[in-house]
Amino acid sequence: MSKKLKVAVGGINGRMGKSSAKVLLESDEFELVGAFGKKAAHYVGMDVGQLVGAASNGVLVSDSFEEILHTANKPDLVFENSVADVSISIAKEALAAGVRPVTGTSGISEEALNELAAAASKQKLGALAIPNFSIGAVLMMEFARQAGAYFSNVEIVEMHHTKKLDAPSGTAMHTVKKLASANSHYNEKEVDEHELIKGSRGGEGLAGVRVHSLRLPGLISHQEVIFGSPGELLTVRHDSFNMDCFLKGILLSLKYVCTIDELQIGLDKVLGLGQKEKECASAKK
Repeated sequence: MSKKLKVAVGGINGRMGKSSAKVLLESDEFELVGAFGKKAAHYVGMDVGQLVGAASNGVLVSDSFEEILHTANKPDLVFENSVADVSISIAKEALAAGVRPVTGTSGISEEALNELAAAASKQKLGALAIPNFSIGAVLMMEFARQAGAYFSNVEIVEMHHTKKLDAPSGTAMHTVKKLASANSHYNEKEVDEHELIKGSRGGEGLAGVRVHSLRLPGLISHQEVIFGSPGELLTVRHDSFNMDCFLKGILLSLKYVCTIDELQIGLDKVLGLGQKEKECASAKK
């Protein structure tokens, strides 16, 4: 039997933290060796299994990631799910300690990602920033990218729960980048619009892609990309109804990050989406 990869989970008291820790405790490929959240939180010192609704496993929630690094059972990987600034700080701390980070935190700036990329390259260690761990959501973004080459008008509507901090979501921002890679400009202006309520036409991102963010109770994570052309509409939509849809992507990411020596962004890299297109393009040259 091959050696299990040792994982620490950050943001342990959040929905993603609890769900990922539970599936790691049940995994034959990974060993959960640590967990942490907010410093001095009420759950520090609790058994991780009990905190996440699983059997006790003897691993106690630590006060910080640094504390876990100084234990005898140092992790190979850290899966981080807190707020953007904290997540990037922990990812850089992990790389400096020889630990590969996988972050699922939204709202990370381009500047912060560039800093993380530089740190990963310096240490020659893999790192991942994943806006969405759902395979269905990643396919939605990929299908939208393909459609973007054939449509000149597109808008994104992303919908999340009321406790989400960032807008647009990381998934929406990643979708905008994908659309921009397929077409240099969308939504050519035909009239001088006048917004009676500022922002009612949404925000404008790269290549003129418009994004609308909804925050309502009852929502989890949902997005639709709507393309318009004379005589037709094409809508590509994905809905997440609970945390289960993210778990397979998390496990695949934790394995994949051990095979690379740089920062990569998006679950599409983990799944190899677009790779066949690149190979075909290379073959034609």
